[in-house]
Amino acid sequence: MASRTSPTVRRRRLAAELRRLRQASGRTREEVAEWVGCAPATVTKIENGSATARPADVSLLLELYDVTGAPRDELMTLAREARRRGWWHQYADTFHPGFEVYVGLEEEAARIRSYQAEVVGGLLQTEAYARALFAAELPAVPEDAVARQVAVRLKRQERLTAGDPPRTCAVLNEAALWREVGGRATMREQLRHLVKVSGIAGTTVQVLPFAAGSHPGMHGAFTVLGFPEDGDADVVYVEYRQGSLYLEKQADKEAYVRLFDHLRARALGPEESRALISRVADQMT
Repeated sequence: MASRTSPTVRRRRLAAELRRLRQASGRTREEVAEWVGCAPATVTKIENGSATARPADVSLLLELYDVTGAPRDELMTLAREARRRGWWHQYADTFHPGFEVYVGLEEEAARIRSYQAEVVGGLLQTEAYARALFAAELPAVPEDAVARQVAVRLKRQERLTAGDPPRTCAVLNEAALWREVGGRATMREQLRHLVKVSGIAGTTVQVLPFAAGSHPGMHGAFTVLGFPEDGDADVVYVEYRQGSLYLEKQADKEAYVRLFDHLRARALGPEESRALISRVADQMT
């Protein structure tokens, strides 16, 4: 897979490395803040990736941590790349809290594993289906905002057919097939699109049927993102009504990977899933 350069992923990698260097040096955040000339809270934000460090500040930090030569050059390049603006920044006003970070991470993901309980996931949606979902939001979303949100969704989908597509596996609860989002014509188009996209190289769609009964994923949807570089750890994304969570502790990630593997094992296989989706589509008349 060709390397991508999402500034969100670069900021996350830089944050982890600066945190590691400070801890290895034995210095406190207060000591580092005094050296740089900022508040300790700023050091915390830089180290957890919620703020992007200025290259000048990174240079000071590397001087403090005695990082020189090629390692210093690599980190300074990372600092400059982390401050670039991705294509999604122009749509920042349309995102719910935290989702801009997700788009930046997804842009560079090499592997995407998702479970959806109620709806078809964003990467697999048709334009009409996505528009119907946004139009159903409360409070009502203005039409111009809906158009921009749909544009982001369609732009994200370009990765599935690009030269370096992520390995994508989506497990859908059967309920997502039967819920008539936007009416039967829209839903029929969406289901036929699922059949089509599930045939794209690197993309797998599996359906968890009603017949599977109760299962450990009934608490809701989630996505596990994996990255091509060894230094970029996986992250689990969980969305809720007013925002989202990014889980990065190893125990949390392992729990969600086990959960996904369990759901995938109980789901219909790819061919069986396509057959079921096609049958449901035929009934949307």
